[in-house]
Amino acid sequence: MAAPEPLSLERLYRVCDPEQLGFRTTEELAGMDRPPGQERALEAMDLGANMRAPGFNLFVMGPEGDGKLEMVQRLLAERAAREPTPSDWCYLNNFDEPTQPRLLRLPPGQGARWRHDLEQLIEELRSTIPATFESDEYQNRLQELQQQLNRRQREAFETIQKEAEQYDVTLLQTPSGFSFAPVKDGEVIEPEQFQQLPDEERKRYQEAIEFLQERLQSVVQQIPKWRKEIQQQVRKLNEEMTLLAVGQRIQELRQRYGELPVAAAHLDAIRNDIIEHVDAFRSGEQDHVEYILGRYRANLLLAHDPADGAPVVYEDMPTHQRLVGRTEHHVHQGALLTDFNLIRPGSLHQANGGYLVVDAHRILTQPLAWPSLKRTLSAGEIRIESLEQVHGFWTTVTLEPEPMPLRTKVVLLGDRMVYYLLSAYDPDFPELFKVEADLEDDLPRDTETQQLYARMLATLVRQRRLRHLDRFAVARVIEHGSRMADDSERLAAGGRAITDLLQEADHYATGDGAEIIGQDHIERALAAQERRAGRIRDRSQETIERGTLVIHTEGHHTASVNGLSVLQLGDFGFGRPTRITATARPGRGQLVDIEREAKLGGKIHSKGVMILSRFLASRFAPEGDLSLSASLAFEQSYGGIDGDSASVAELCALFSAIGRVPLDHGIAVTGSLNQLGEVQAVGGVNEKIEGFFEVCRRRGLTGQQGVALPATNVPHLMLRQEVRDAVAAGQFHIYPLSRVDEALELLTGLPAGVCDDAGEYPQGSVNRAVADRLVQFAKSQRRRGDGDAGDTPDTAEDDDD
Repeated sequence: MAAPEPLSLERLYRVCDPEQLGFRTTEELAGMDRPPGQERALEAMDLGANMRAPGFNLFVMGPEGDGKLEMVQRLLAERAAREPTPSDWCYLNNFDEPTQPRLLRLPPGQGARWRHDLEQLIEELRSTIPATFESDEYQNRLQELQQQLNRRQREAFETIQKEAEQYDVTLLQTPSGFSFAPVKDGEVIEPEQFQQLPDEERKRYQEAIEFLQERLQSVVQQIPKWRKEIQQQVRKLNEEMTLLAVGQRIQELRQRYGELPVAAAHLDAIRNDIIEHVDAFRSGEQDHVEYILGRYRANLLLAHDPADGAPVVYEDMPTHQRLVGRTEHHVHQGALLTDFNLIRPGSLHQANGGYLVVDAHRILTQPLAWPSLKRTLSAGEIRIESLEQVHGFWTTVTLEPEPMPLRTKVVLLGDRMVYYLLSAYDPDFPELFKVEADLEDDLPRDTETQQLYARMLATLVRQRRLRHLDRFAVARVIEHGSRMADDSERLAAGGRAITDLLQEADHYATGDGAEIIGQDHIERALAAQERRAGRIRDRSQETIERGTLVIHTEGHHTASVNGLSVLQLGDFGFGRPTRITATARPGRGQLVDIEREAKLGGKIHSKGVMILSRFLASRFAPEGDLSLSASLAFEQSYGGIDGDSASVAELCALFSAIGRVPLDHGIAVTGSLNQLGEVQAVGGVNEKIEGFFEVCRRRGLTGQQGVALPATNVPHLMLRQEVRDAVAAGQFHIYPLSRVDEALELLTGLPAGVCDDAGEYPQGSVNRAVADRLVQFAKSQRRRGDGDAGDTPDTAEDDDD
């Protein structure tokens, strides 16, 4: 098996030829109404939007920052514009149960008119009712009723007086009431004179007075009844006059809204309440009058323009109250009070009849918001409840408004992990969100998709009102799309990163006074983005350059190799070399993963170490145990280590430690090993290569340096220009690996060696050196018995330049 040949320059970067794009600027291109490559997700969104059965809400999933929100809002807005406009809704006072306001549903556009009509009615009531009761007609009729009562009382007393005269008795009105007194010769008999009268005459007077008092008492007892009758007639008069004042106006409103039974019933209730409280209007107590009038208003919860179509609402702060609405309070004499006028809608109300878009992570982190949304979707109605009501306690006056029927399609946005966790652990979730729209992260890169990508860019610049791009700028963005996708054969689907790039490039074009965005503006924007995010990367490179972080980029060293890792800081990732060392001595088949022992290694890294240990055992001790005690470590690594992309490098370091074969440190290695010795693809190959290249460049390129990577990663290469320039000049090399033996030959300069039929490896090969040392370990182990071979490793790192 020969060492691999370095890759040609053409395989390190896939160029987009601007001349093959077929246009000069994106201004010549038609826009797109749908993003390219998202057919699967768009079909799911169409299904979810069209299904009216309960539970067919959507979960749109994709990686963070991929532009889901803008895409979903745009697609839903296009659909909603063609859909019918939902109804207007008002909350009205419930005159029977004021704590349970009633809902009124009106045709779109009629809610504002209804509220205006009621406000006009209120204004009319302020003036019409007092004027009506101050009119001459009312005063005359009221006076006539009072005179009628007075006349009836006067006639009753006159009748008593006439009867009294027949008995020589007169009726007197005193400060304490009415009384009778005897009369003789037209004069009232004084008490002293009355006592001097004969007994028989006194008795006659007394009997007459007693009889008349009974008659008077019967008349006096009738007076409250007469007054009550008059009061009833006054009330009837007041009702008649009130109806005269407002009846016609209310009847006009009933005719206008006659097709709405709730509106007609509410107008009747207003009329009856005005009649009941007409004295408040006559009293002139302004505060009381305003309180009465406030009960006749309409709290317009939702109003729509009939031409608007269905609403699309994005709730960026999905708390419980912002979703289902709230009831506000005001302070009166130290107490918190509320009424139907203080009911405020939530985003579920605002999106009713349309679409509500919510970020899944945000709603899950808000107390009670997720349960409230699920309860609303399950019940099919929006119930306004305060947090106190939900918890089951409250200490202030509160309302229980009539729930609003729900016709909202809810669209959750989130990453795939949130979707999978909800599906697994929330039994309600699959019933309420039956449609998942899984957005593609990338799309195939071919001639057709490059044209679609260019049209997507044309659409973005029009939407953002940016300058158009020339074909060279488009070609550079396409190439950057492949870099974002970590694949020369695919393109990142776009999203926020592409939009941000275009906006920054437009900024530089503005500074240059350019009419279009050129390739130079794209390059400057990319460089600026990298510089802003690259402080930690530059400091890391500086620690290597100063020797604080020990990395050899020249010469041959035993038991040590340069591995490659990627540090991800938010959206920015960069590669850097990592020194991997190994030790080996006689032992009992133990391979110590120091990262794992220190609890710095993750599960995938531990799996990789176990695989390489099994590969080592299967190659050199297929029928027994290795007489080996070895260890592996990532030097100067003080954080967590995970992933198996260093397992090929770890195996090379271990072979070097066992066989005392020096490795070339001018070549860094990345790749995952399987149990068959095959090298498997890993992630972040571009960043890893560029990280090692930067270390070598700062120290000075020797022409012997490079990176070995899995052959299956070659299609993923989209290396920066400076790396490609160094490769073109023969100063840096990229080697593809298919098997671990190729890495051994590349790093040692020796043949790996193939086992013959007798199980022997050829002299001078790497495998022979390892096999011979393992035989020595076995002999040493047998001499020592089963005891420990000692604390001093048999193999430490040696240099051989």
